[in-house]
Amino acid sequence: MAVNYSAKEEADGHPSGGVGMPGGGAVGGSGGGGAVKTRKPDNTAFKQQRLPAWQPILTAGTVLPAFFIIGLIFIPIGIGIFVTSNNIREYEIDYTGTEPSSPCNKCLNVSWDSTPPCTCTINFTLEHSFESNVFMYYGLSNFYQNHRRYVKSRDDSQLNGDNSSLLNPSKECEPYRTNEDKPIAPCGAIANSMFNDTLELYRIDNDTRTPITLIKKGIAWWTDKNVKFRNPTGDGNNLTALFQGTTKPVNWPKPVYMLDSEPDNNGFINEDFIVWMRTAALPTFRKLYRLIERKNNLQPTLQAGKYSLDIAYNYPVHSFDGRKRMILSTISWMGGKNPFLGIAYITVGSICFFLGVVLLIIHHKYGNRNTSADIPN
Repeated sequence: MAVNYSAKEEADGHPSGGVGMPGGGAVGGSGGGGAVKTRKPDNTAFKQQRLPAWQPILTAGTVLPAFFIIGLIFIPIGIGIFVTSNNIREYEIDYTGTEPSSPCNKCLNVSWDSTPPCTCTINFTLEHSFESNVFMYYGLSNFYQNHRRYVKSRDDSQLNGDNSSLLNPSKECEPYRTNEDKPIAPCGAIANSMFNDTLELYRIDNDTRTPITLIKKGIAWWTDKNVKFRNPTGDGNNLTALFQGTTKPVNWPKPVYMLDSEPDNNGFINEDFIVWMRTAALPTFRKLYRLIERKNNLQPTLQAGKYSLDIAYNYPVHSFDGRKRMILSTISWMGGKNPFLGIAYITVGSICFFLGVVLLIIHHKYGNRNTSADIPN
């Protein structure tokens, strides 16, 4: 017996009439027991998209004031930031020595283990005085501290003073994990390539050289100095015993417990070491080296005049076409010298103000025009 279904019944998945089944039962119709399936979403405000919504209506009365307000706010802020940045004193010396006339040219091909270290002196003149505290930086170029394998090549547990990691460093430190069957402390490529030039500053007055006091503490982040980096637990006054059984990194001239003579700035908590271990994001970077504090308010920190920079040239960069710099800089409330933020504010504010003027002219010229067609009587 043939049974014909309508198209609608096939779409719904069941016929409208009952079909005889063995046993006298019937399927479909009003007597069916199965629930009717439907793809209709639930009758809720979310699924039926009846939630309240707000859509801004852009008109000349709202857009034009916004452009002018942004321009009038951003331009003065940008000018203030730009002027503040330009008021920061900064002096930079490139002492790589690639030029034949450079005093450091004789040290260009120095190696890590040169004994005694190559030294050179660069004389320079400050045209303007540095009034506030002065920060001395060393800068490197073409040095990729952001390389993935380089960034991972360290053992944070070892640097945090864990005794077990001290003698069994992480495998991430390879190939600077062990040397001569002894664990390296600190291990890894970052520590192995630590900057180790020595910079000394002198003021020249009537052919007399007066040393400038360079402060080596307070250059690292507080959290790094007091939380992230800790010496191994034990007798804190005897770092030689604490690091017994370890060896120095391959490129270091001396072990980590001889970085400084002061106990609170030696070992893993040496601030020069801590500053180096905070890797830079770009291949050209600077890191804080020393502080020059202002002694009194009557005298500038560094007076205008002649100075000399004595360099113990230990760090080779010529092999990878790198460059080395010494930077003297003051700071302001916004940090070091960086005119980009001020230029960005001025640019955005000027563009908004210009667009506001253009849109105002367009609105004044065409805004009142009747766009509806005239209907003849």
